Amino acid sequence: MINRRTFSKAAGLGTGAAALSLSGPHGQASAATSSPRPRGGSDGRGTHTAFPELKRVKAGALSVSYAEVGPAHGPVVLCLHGWPYDIHSFVDVAPLLADLGYRVIVPYLRGHGGTHFLSGRTPRTAEQSAVALDIIALMDALKIDKAVLAGFDWGSRTADVIAALWPERVKALVSTGGYLITDVKAQLEPAAAAVEHNWWYQWYFATERGKKTMEDVDDRIALCRYVWTLVSPNWAFDDATFARTAEAFRNPDYAAIVLFNYRWRIGLVEGLPRYDRYEKRLAAQPSIHVPTVTLDAALDPFTPPGDGSAYRHHFTGRYDHRTIADVGHNLPQEAPAAFAQAVVDADHL
Repeated sequence: MINRRTFSKAAGLGTGAAALSLSGPHGQASAATSSPRPRGGSDGRGTHTAFPELKRVKAGALSVSYAEVGPAHGPVVLCLHGWPYDIHSFVDVAPLLADLGYRVIVPYLRGHGGTHFLSGRTPRTAEQSAVALDIIALMDALKIDKAVLAGFDWGSRTADVIAALWPERVKALVSTGGYLITDVKAQLEPAAAAVEHNWWYQWYFATERGKKTMEDVDDRIALCRYVWTLVSPNWAFDDATFARTAEAFRNPDYAAIVLFNYRWRIGLVEGLPRYDRYEKRLAAQPSIHVPTVTLDAALDPFTPPGDGSAYRHHFTGRYDHRTIADVGHNLPQEAPAAFAQAVVDADHL
């Protein structure tokens, strides 16, 4: 999840979940595409339960499993999930964007779902730059020069890293939670007690007890479900919704990837030397110049208060910020129309 230093409750309920209303990626509205009407719950939740048949491509060190919807030659949107989630966080977002003419690609990140390492000899690490380079490799494999990147949690961090280090690959950015690039050295300093309390699972994963839990499939699935209830306090998801995502946690590399990521962030394990040059640049907290919409989920315990001013200085290009009322950490699945609207708005900045 997001950098523990950005923690705090939102001070108020800002912009509510809006109905999708902008024209499609070419700026021309039509009766078929300008105003998709969600058939599910509030803000389109529950309209869809599955993607079409998943695709697969070799990309860098991985065989990436991904969903794709929308016209093959439409402008590309890459939707990136977080932890403990999977591609189903975008199961309602993707069709809304596809109806507007976008080609929407939603990959499983390393260690999740059907994404697997091509070699058993590849170290199962998860530095922020490693995950970002996975997405660059995916774009290369699919011959995508530039895309709108949109994510939350690990997905926001990954999108932020790409926008900072490889801005030529990013048309626009939607970053839930603001600026999430990790400075490992800064993470060595203690935070306020309330912040540390909310990161209980990060410290749990640093212990042998936490490692054993993550390495037991049933135990880690139970832990992930508990995290869902804490970080999305008013999302009344049902058993089937969680079960669809929990399948992604059965990946044989899941425990290693998750444990490495959280231990690496707080300096307990060293990253691979091949990523050092990228991490050195990221430690300087580089600015992001691409057009950006930042989103804060008002009920997410990791959302900073106010109007995004705590991280506004990191975004130096065209910019908009909004807080989405009544939703928690899994913003795209809890408020899919609001998330899709942010993608369209970022693309039009």
